[in-house]
Amino acid sequence: MNGTYFLSLLVFSPLVGILLLAFVPKTQERTIKWLGFLSTLPSLILSLFAFVQYLRGYRLEHLAEKHDWVRFADFPFLTESTFAIRYELSIDGFSLVMIVLTSLLATLAAVASIHIKKEWKGYFMLFLLLEIGMLGVFAAGNMILFFIFLEITLVPMFFLVGKWGGFERERAAYSYLLYNGIGSAILLIAIIVLFARTGTSNIELLKEMLHNPAVEAQLVAPISNDLRLGLFIALLIAFGIKLPIVPFHRWILRVHVQAPPSIVMLHSGVLLKIGAYGLIRFGIGLFPDQFRDFAFWIAILGVVNLLYGAFLAFVQDDFKMVLAYSSVSHMGIVLIGLGALNEAGIQGAIFQAVSHGFISALLFLLVSILYERTSTTTIDRLGGLAKVMPLTAGCLLAGAMASLGLPGMSGFVSEFTAFLGLFKTEPVVAAIGALGIIMTAVYLLRAVLNMTFGASKRDDVQALDMSLAEAIPVFVLLALIVMIGVYPHILAKPLQATIEMMMNGLGV
Repeated sequence: MNGTYFLSLLVFSPLVGILLLAFVPKTQERTIKWLGFLSTLPSLILSLFAFVQYLRGYRLEHLAEKHDWVRFADFPFLTESTFAIRYELSIDGFSLVMIVLTSLLATLAAVASIHIKKEWKGYFMLFLLLEIGMLGVFAAGNMILFFIFLEITLVPMFFLVGKWGGFERERAAYSYLLYNGIGSAILLIAIIVLFARTGTSNIELLKEMLHNPAVEAQLVAPISNDLRLGLFIALLIAFGIKLPIVPFHRWILRVHVQAPPSIVMLHSGVLLKIGAYGLIRFGIGLFPDQFRDFAFWIAILGVVNLLYGAFLAFVQDDFKMVLAYSSVSHMGIVLIGLGALNEAGIQGAIFQAVSHGFISALLFLLVSILYERTSTTTIDRLGGLAKVMPLTAGCLLAGAMASLGLPGMSGFVSEFTAFLGLFKTEPVVAAIGALGIIMTAVYLLRAVLNMTFGASKRDDVQALDMSLAEAIPVFVLLALIVMIGVYPHILAKPLQATIEMMMNGLGV
């Protein structure tokens, strides 16, 4: 396949849908719904095509794009590429997996958007803009382009939460903007310092300059060990807010509860994973020595996330809050895997990011189905679902089993691998963290069993089960969760080269 503009086409294909929607009258709701859904398909088809080709041996380097864009200085003693920002797109196995995850969930979330009640045109235009930002984050070949795409995601998310969310939607939207804005500001400072000291924002060139003593001499200004440490801490905080790491997690609770479930599918499934992606791509990639020094404390933060989220999820009476704290808890497993600082741990962290993306999307899709029928997400008021909505109840139980790590599902593979890595390096910390796995089973089974087999306290005892349009994305997500659980090699193979490169950089 010719990769000259392949990645640009993949990233910006939803823009065609935005332009077409701009000319559709807002009264033609059926046309808008179909156009919004169909506009997510090109990126899905292209990403799956690239994934299949990569599994067949195609080299992703052939897809890289590089075009001149902005130049800040033109001194005779500088090279042509110094202080120049280029439009650069490139992917490896890790970023390709994340792009496939993004495009899949975007398509399924577009289907789940049937429960949106108002202003379809504005909703889908913002939805597609959000997809462009998410795809661009994982395809960006330099840090400045990465930052631009990251900021593109903030704007549509703010409006999607603030206009189409629940009763406290505006508070949730501003909380999201405040926390993520602070994280972005810290990230921007780190990027500017790196750009000023190296004269480049290209990710691969930055790795060479920061790691290779021979290339390090080409730096515009030296980067001391103290400055490297400060830059690493800045990246840890910036991406820790987006992950989120406790105590930077309060905003996620409001967003998960107040945002439309179709948007929470993307938020919990993809946007949280940008934090994990950034820690791996830039934390380990650019500052492996500093990451190695902080590995123990990153593992500790992971255990805190895991236990804190699990214990607070146990005492919630709203299922959305249970899932919100569950996301906080499960992101702790990502940190645990990274803190292990070995191949098993890092693979487990990436597996967890992908697995949780599918599982959380499934659970929030089921939440939207339940809320549409019952107008509540309170656990006690959702009792008796197994009698009136057996298919939905069964899928909900399957999603909970996947989330708690039932063997044969993706959650088991990711959790087992991450903890296997940590038990090799920090067995005491891993043993304490294992309590969180037990608590996960407790709070999920408590909530789901009360909802499915508990006493019914609702008036709408004749609630209809899920429709065909709702069942299709539910079963697609379940199939993906089982496929990864039964055949994890489908993820391990494309990730192998990236993980080996990271381990070489860490020197462990």
